[in-house]
Amino acid sequence: MAAEFSRSLAEQFRDHFTGEHHLYWHLTKAMADDLEAGGVTARICAGWEGADPGAVVQLRLLAGLFREVLRGDADDLVPFYPCLGGLADPVGAWPLVHTVMVRSEERLRESLAVAPQTNEPGRSAALLVGLTEAVRRSGIPRVRLLEPGASAGLNLLVDLFRFEGDGWSWGDPESPVLIDAIAAQGFSPVGFEIVSRRGCDLYPVDAASEEGALRLRSFVWPFQVGRHERLSGALAVARRESVVVDAAGGADWVREQLAGPADDDLLTVIWQSVTRQYWPAAEVAALDAVIEEARSRMPVARVTMESPGKAGGFDRVTDHSSGRPVIEVDGEVVAACDYHGPPIEFRLPLTSVCRPLTIANPSPPGPASVGCSHE
Repeated sequence: MAAEFSRSLAEQFRDHFTGEHHLYWHLTKAMADDLEAGGVTARICAGWEGADPGAVVQLRLLAGLFREVLRGDADDLVPFYPCLGGLADPVGAWPLVHTVMVRSEERLRESLAVAPQTNEPGRSAALLVGLTEAVRRSGIPRVRLLEPGASAGLNLLVDLFRFEGDGWSWGDPESPVLIDAIAAQGFSPVGFEIVSRRGCDLYPVDAASEEGALRLRSFVWPFQVGRHERLSGALAVARRESVVVDAAGGADWVREQLAGPADDDLLTVIWQSVTRQYWPAAEVAALDAVIEEARSRMPVARVTMESPGKAGGFDRVTDHSSGRPVIEVDGEVVAACDYHGPPIEFRLPLTSVCRPLTIANPSPPGPASVGCSHE
């Protein structure tokens, strides 16, 4: 940690991206030089020089710049943004970006107050795997879905998305959201019905609003075209189907949700993805205790997609050194996945994860009761 804090802000800009020389690789290098030279980047970042590296000032600035493009206030930059159809070589982007930064200096300075926040619909593939296993174990296909740390709640709409893997598919073929390349050969999702869905976040985003959608788009890197396509589809679904995301902390909110009585034929699933590394250890422990206490009063399952490691164990938002995230159901690892969801690799035998579920008097198919087809 001490070594991390000793790095200057310019070094944090310069070292953030490695490998592929995409747009942001070029821009962070140029911004670092400009910052050291006392240019517009230094003026925009004034007061942030000693910020915790976990604040990732460089990502805040890049997202603020992206919002300028998305709003139509920097059309000259569109050719450098692949998600907007741009094909220009990013080597030539900096002079035009510098001009935009000078012109929009005040707005970009304000943009640094907006913390990075994404809501990756691809992670719903992990939720689908976890839901299938939870429903199979419990024999209860009616689900109340709760998500602490939900951001905009897009993954709560899992039953309205389309999923395709190796030899299987699931969900509405007409859905605007296609989660593909999941792999998971032999997977057989079960039918279930989401009776209710709700989430919480310290800083919830209204995905149905123009500003909320803009914020979510701006933190997805523009050269990750597939992620933008999934996000656009999920935002379209969110505009059609309202999802409540309360402004609250995880443990207290889950305690409140689980306080009342619940039917024996309703499975409460608490789902979270890539939250543990950001939450204080005390918050994680409190949430664990709340869920364990509720198990004696109602059918409960916990589905998580988290990096293996302790709570609060990362010094940087982009530190993925602990390995691929794992999907757990009630503390048992069932699969591993990517940070954005697919591909998925099972860790339990397929006979356990993919065994068909026999349900007495199943619900008829409907918009929130979906099944699986094999190809």
